[in-house]
Amino acid sequence: MSQSFTPGRPHWWQWLTILSLDAPLVAVLWQMLFARVADVKLDWHDPVLLGLVVWIVYAADRWIEGWRLVPEVVRTQRHYFYIRWRWPVFALGLVVIITTTVIAIARLDEQEFKAGFVLLIPTLLYLLSHQLVHRHHPLRLPKEICIAVIFALGCVLAPAVQALDKIPLLIAPTLFFGLLCFANCALIASWEQEVDSLHGQTSLALQWTRGLILIHGLPWLLFVAGLGAVVASSDATRPTAACAAASGLLLGVLDIIHPRIGRQAARALIDVTLMTPAFVLFVR
Repeated sequence: MSQSFTPGRPHWWQWLTILSLDAPLVAVLWQMLFARVADVKLDWHDPVLLGLVVWIVYAADRWIEGWRLVPEVVRTQRHYFYIRWRWPVFALGLVVIITTTVIAIARLDEQEFKAGFVLLIPTLLYLLSHQLVHRHHPLRLPKEICIAVIFALGCVLAPAVQALDKIPLLIAPTLFFGLLCFANCALIASWEQEVDSLHGQTSLALQWTRGLILIHGLPWLLFVAGLGAVVASSDATRPTAACAAASGLLLGVLDIIHPRIGRQAARALIDVTLMTPAFVLFVR
């Protein structure tokens, strides 16, 4: 039996997720951490562009999803928000796209612009394929994998382009972060199986029910691997390994307490578990 959902007024702690601001924050923090690994200084436009692009992609994904749904079947505050405020969000999205384009043309050099454009292609293909053309195709690549790969590459793009000789040093940190992103998305899919089913959305948890035990075990594997990397890695990459271990631990703990605190609270907190670079960048 499906759990009833009454939109009501969101809790204050849900707004970061409802407004699609948590993912841009995660992206910018990890981009800054990657820049520290590569020993490059980012200009102001790098985090601004990344944050705007991540926001528009997440907002577009939820906007398209909301376009397909009627309020009666919606089971999340974030989707209900994009249904209720569909046209204001659409207008804001156009402003963000124009702003992003102007900044990119004005500020990016040729190499950065080409690299960003190359990554934009699979991003648009993901939205087209997973939300429209191949939405229910049984052989489509799980969206959790697509999101993790595109997200991780987008965050490391600017530091890598500005320090091509440091790309080998960035491979392991990017892999750790990509796996964290995948674990993040996979856990959400496992918690929201009923939601995805009601919304007509295909997820990894619905496609691969036998793999749920691996999904719940992945954060702990990343925690152990991160600890091992802290010991084995160089001074430059040790902070990223520590952040990966900390985020893996937080993801695992959140997964354990998820039944107690509820799906909505766990969903609001899950991206916060990936904000561990804030400690390295600002607190330390």
